Amino acid sequence: MFEDLKPHLIELRKRLFISVACVFILFFVCFAFNSYIINILQTPIVKILPEFSNQITFVELQEPLFTAMKVSFFAAFILSLPVIFWQFWKFVEPGLYDNEKKLVLPFVSFASIMFILGCLFCYFIVVPLAFKFLIDFGVDMQNFKPLISIGLYVGFFTKLMIAFGLAFEMPVITYFFAKLGLVDDNFLKKHFRVSVLIIFVFAAMMTPPDVISQFLMAIPLCALYGLSIMIAKKVNPAKKDKNDS
Repeated sequence: MFEDLKPHLIELRKRLFISVACVFILFFVCFAFNSYIINILQTPIVKILPEFSNQITFVELQEPLFTAMKVSFFAAFILSLPVIFWQFWKFVEPGLYDNEKKLVLPFVSFASIMFILGCLFCYFIVVPLAFKFLIDFGVDMQNFKPLISIGLYVGFFTKLMIAFGLAFEMPVITYFFAKLGLVDDNFLKKHFRVSVLIIFVFAAMMTPPDVISQFLMAIPLCALYGLSIMIAKKVNPAKKDKNDS
């Protein structure tokens, strides 16, 4: 049994090595521009901080260095997405039919685009609204003074952006599974209520503990689930027609 798995494990190691090497190389490139990247990431929070406390701080000596490394890795990961998706496809490609292998370019392109769209949605819509609510609640309601640590902020912010990026992959995954005949619109409709529950649980786990940010993630995901149903109906209608007959 192990001998049968050995070629797949070797292939998996090869694909992982290429992906990690790409991220590693781009990490050093991004590290050279870490100040610029940090400035982009902290712009949303700086705009909504009160004038009397609009300075980002650090509380540990190593925090600026580790933050620079963290944002460099994050940027390298984003830039490496086409390579990572390409390597994933090359790993599963041997098990696909010839007509399915032609999906490699659409898969890599749309998977990368949807991940970036999720990050942009988080950056321009979710973060300003959610963080403003949280800061205003602390300043106006509790009379606290915000002192934002750059390390904690970047860590939380990047986690949030990755969560939205992964969540926006739903239509791409649906298209891929529908093309392989694994799901259809009947299946997605049947599990709609359970999926909505899972979406709200996922949103509650990945966002700040406030209703606004949770809904800002859950509502777009529900819309993407509806889009996924239409995609599955378009890509894989055979199973549905068969059930109806």
